[in-house]
Amino acid sequence: MHKIAICDNEVKLVAALEETLYSTFENRKIKCEIDIYLTGEEFCEAIESGAHYDLVFLDIKSSEGSHSGIAIGEFIRESCQNHTMSIVYISWSQNYAFQLFKVRPIDFILKPLDNDRIENAIKAYLQLSGYRSRDFVYKKGHCTFKIQAEEIMYLESKDRKFIINLSDGRREEVYGSLKRAYQEQLESSDFIFVNASYVVNFDYVASISYKEVLIEGTPVPISISQRRRKEIRERCFEIVKRRGIR
Repeated sequence: MHKIAICDNEVKLVAALEETLYSTFENRKIKCEIDIYLTGEEFCEAIESGAHYDLVFLDIKSSEGSHSGIAIGEFIRESCQNHTMSIVYISWSQNYAFQLFKVRPIDFILKPLDNDRIENAIKAYLQLSGYRSRDFVYKKGHCTFKIQAEEIMYLESKDRKFIINLSDGRREEVYGSLKRAYQEQLESSDFIFVNASYVVNFDYVASISYKEVLIEGTPVPISISQRRRKEIRERCFEIVKRRGIR
């Protein structure tokens, strides 16, 4: 069951979007449940009360100030530390692209809404959900452990080990090759092999330039290996394009 929220104050638009979403998921024989919020404040109150959504269609101008669409996105990512909820922004204006980088939406759809764009956003969401459901398996001693790849912020090598840094603050030290772990388990997901010592999860990238990448919650950026800069730039473009971010 995929839990979806729509947050927009245009009642007719919301009704049409809800119908399209139900139809699109039904055609794929996938179950979904949709909740409607006419204000950003209602949506935030629901989240604070424990509501969970896999995907939200969020109007940038659904409310003003602390409950605008952009502020809600920052609330989800920063205050709630929720990096797995997929966000699709909808708006009458396209002048918001640079304000949305930190929120990492999977798409931005201009109104009036086009069914093809909605379906493309759902395809991107379902594909991304497949990446997020992957497990990362590692051994410590004679025991085998399994964690969800989405929980990994970054991995760093240290001597003959690599350290798994998780979103809840835990650190797991594992004997083995960082490069091998990346190639065998993470290369097909949205992880970036920054240099010989670091592999980072794109979902936790606060900013990235040609020469360095900064991970959320860390004070010092990581240098991108000079010989890998072109490759990493192309990989980031591929991730952004696949997610439908413009």
